[in-house]
Amino acid sequence: MTAFTCAPRRKPTPRLAALGVIVAGALILSACSSNSDDMGGMPGMDHGSTTSSATATSTTGVYNEADVKFAQMMIPHHEQALEMAKLANGRASDSAIKNIAAKIEKAQDPEITTLKGWLQSWAKPEAMGDMPGMSMGEGMMSGKDMKGLKSMTGAEFDKMFAQMMIQHHDGAISMAKDEQKKGHNADAKKMAGDIATGQSTEVKQLQSILDRL
Repeated sequence: MTAFTCAPRRKPTPRLAALGVIVAGALILSACSSNSDDMGGMPGMDHGSTTSSATATSTTGVYNEADVKFAQMMIPHHEQALEMAKLANGRASDSAIKNIAAKIEKAQDPEITTLKGWLQSWAKPEAMGDMPGMSMGEGMMSGKDMKGLKSMTGAEFDKMFAQMMIQHHDGAISMAKDEQKKGHNADAKKMAGDIATGQSTEVKQLQSILDRL
C-alpha cells in the first residue's frame, strides 16, 4: 500500500491576512449602507442632534400661570407707558425728560412684541378679562390722569410726567419682581430682571429731575 504524506498547511502571510481584513471590512460597510438605504436613510437615527433640539425647545417653552399673568399684565402697562412717552414730543421742555421718554419708547415697544409672541406660542389670550389685578397698585394711570398730562406743556408737563412715570415704573418693578419669584419661563424671568433694573435706574433719574424742577 502506498503511503500518502500530507504537506503541512502554510500559514497566511501578514500581507494576505491584512488583505482579508480589508475585504471583510468593506463587505460590512457595504451591508450597513444597504440597510440604511433600504430604511430611507434613517433620518430619525441622528439621536444626538434630535434629542438636543427637542430639549432646547421644551426648556424655552416651559411656562406657568405666573408667566402668563406677567405677560398679560405687562402688555397694557407698557402700552400706557408708551402713550405717556409719546406725549413728551411737543410738550416737554426739559432735555432729560425728552431723553427718558425716548428710552422708554425704544425699550418697551419691542418688549410688547415679545410678550405678545410668548402668549401666542402658549396659546393664551392677551387680555385677562376685565384685568382685576391691574389696579393703581401696579402704577396704572386713570383716564383723568392721562387727560391731565395731555393738557400740560413746558415745565408743568415735565413735573407731572416725572411724577406719573415714577409711580408707573414702581408698579412695573413690583410686577417684574413678582415674576422673578414665581415665574418659571427663563426668557420671561430674564425680561423681568431687565425691567426691574432698567426702570429702577430711570426712577432715580426722574426723581433727580423732580428735585431740581
